[in-house]
Amino acid sequence: MELQGPQEPFDIEWGDVVYSVFPEEKDVYIVFKNGEEYLKIIKDTDSSWLKLNPETELPLFGMDEEVNFIGQKILEEQGSSS
Repeated sequence: MELQGPQEPFDIEWGDVVYSVFPEEKDVYIVFKNGEEYLKIIKDTDSSWLKLNPETELPLFGMDEEVNFIGQKILEEQGSSS
């Protein structure tokens, strides 16, 4: 497991919802919604993100608009902090 560099958690807003994103490993993020752990996502490609199964941490394949939105915002955040 390769750990991220010194990245700080950050927030993403989508409408009335605020997600708090915590970098975990390389390309893996824990997402909190309304103060509760909501999901863990992993970068698949530059435009595709996958939700991880909460029990096995294996990728769950399938299109998920919310997961891809959060992933794109993560990429934007990384670009602005470089």
